[in-house]
Amino acid sequence: MSPPGRFGPAELRVALAAPRPAAGLTSEWRLVDGLRTHTRRAGDPGTATTPVVLVHGLAVSHRYLTPLALALADTHPVYVPDLPGFGLTERPGRAYDVREHAAHLAAWLAAYRMPPVCLLGHSFGAEVVAALAARHPDAVAAVVLAGPTSDPAARSRRAQFGRWLVDTLREAPLQAPILLRDVVDARPWRVHATLSHSVRNGIEADLVRIAAPTLVVAGSRDPIVPPSWRTQVGRLVPHARTATVPGAAHNVATTAPTQLADAVRALLAPSLTNR
Repeated sequence: MSPPGRFGPAELRVALAAPRPAAGLTSEWRLVDGLRTHTRRAGDPGTATTPVVLVHGLAVSHRYLTPLALALADTHPVYVPDLPGFGLTERPGRAYDVREHAAHLAAWLAAYRMPPVCLLGHSFGAEVVAALAARHPDAVAAVVLAGPTSDPAARSRRAQFGRWLVDTLREAPLQAPILLRDVVDARPWRVHATLSHSVRNGIEADLVRIAAPTLVVAGSRDPIVPPSWRTQVGRLVPHARTATVPGAAHNVATTAPTQLADAVRALLAPSLTNR
């Protein structure tokens, strides 16, 4: 795969392929809490390893997580659901807040009847994962908080948008078509409303309740998740380790999938040894 900070035409084609099959990824829909919910998934590698569920951020969808899904697919079953209103999942008439997204994701896990999973949430998805892990510990084997929002030092729409603008200058340019497609799918009003939910969400209360082994990870060039906030998150979660991906900005799952996949495998090492 590409080194940190790079995202090329081949990755872009796979990211935008759904619902068509591409690179071993396929799409399926299930009715979850009354919403037709889309999931992009990789084929089962035929091992007895922990399933990994990737949870996207607030303006995006499964699309930008496809590089990471492919990087993990050799060793783990990988599922990438679109949250309500995003990607190819049905759009409810309002924007869900963090707890509502977490409840929908818990219902999604129940619909798939999976054993305890590794939940990897990126950006706003990390807030959703933290809320789910705090309330449904039996469903979670491990947690990865990748670029978790939102830093209390910038907990406002204006501050978060300002940090995002800085990040766009550090990201691979070919990610832009994915963002445009995702915002069109979600509708700008939903993105704005979800950002409002994010900055009102006190993630700290959920972090201290996470019981599963946890990895807190971010890119070294991530302006949205500075080192001070990453360190604070790691201290709040009872069983957490922290890691930094050199050279990567906020979208570490897109531009550094191999490095992030290796970090996930290290977190899940006991399950790998029992294959």
